[in-house]
Amino acid sequence: MRQQQAAGSRQSRASELAALIREARSVVALTGAGISVPSGIPDFRSPGTGLWEKVDPMEVAHIDAFHGDTRRFWSFYRPRFADLDEKLPNGAHEALADLEARGMLDAVITQNIDRLHSKAGSERVIEVHGSIATSSCTACRASYPLESVGELFGADGVATCACCRGKVKPDVVLFGELLPEPAMNEAQQLCAGADLLLCVGSSLEVYPVAGLPELTLGGGGRIALVTQGPTPYDRESTVKLDGDVVDELDAVLTAL
Repeated sequence: MRQQQAAGSRQSRASELAALIREARSVVALTGAGISVPSGIPDFRSPGTGLWEKVDPMEVAHIDAFHGDTRRFWSFYRPRFADLDEKLPNGAHEALADLEARGMLDAVITQNIDRLHSKAGSERVIEVHGSIATSSCTACRASYPLESVGELFGADGVATCACCRGKVKPDVVLFGELLPEPAMNEAQQLCAGADLLLCVGSSLEVYPVAGLPELTLGGGGRIALVTQGPTPYDRESTVKLDGDVVDELDAVLTAL
């Protein structure tokens, strides 16, 4: 009986979110690491499984770590990038691509670097933390696609620019770096003008991205959460779905 009640409540919330999407003039999605967990990519802070439970991010994912011990930096990121490149989008990524194809979603703003939104078919994707798609020379700014970066590594385990021999860094935002201004400006404009901000798989704790829902609320819009665990916006959200992101978004699509 309790399981039936829980399922009914979940379906009710999915139907409520579907109604919000139908009624909204502008819907924007904001996604975090939780949307990629069903694709086999661990998030960062979940107890026992989070990536930063196994390694100190200040030692491998800070800009000072890149410059101070580039070999150690790449020893962490090189296999991780190879693993991410092999991952496939899941039903949650596909649901957002479906919403965009229906004309019911303006854009996806993502904190993820894994490119899975684009692989799923989303066309307008704003990657505020960068992407594994390219790496660039820190000296001459020469750019290399992911599939070519492996050719730049020497025996020392460091990727070196083929043009000027400068150090090559992945085009992802590390701790200690500013977020790319064009991407953040676009994200802020989208959120400020959205009638509904759909936050999927994000704890909404890492700034400045965690401040984007405030722009939507400040502009008179609503926020909806599809994420497990608490967020600072639970009380301000119009609806929250806290089950598996694939199941929840599938239920929303069914209700549309």
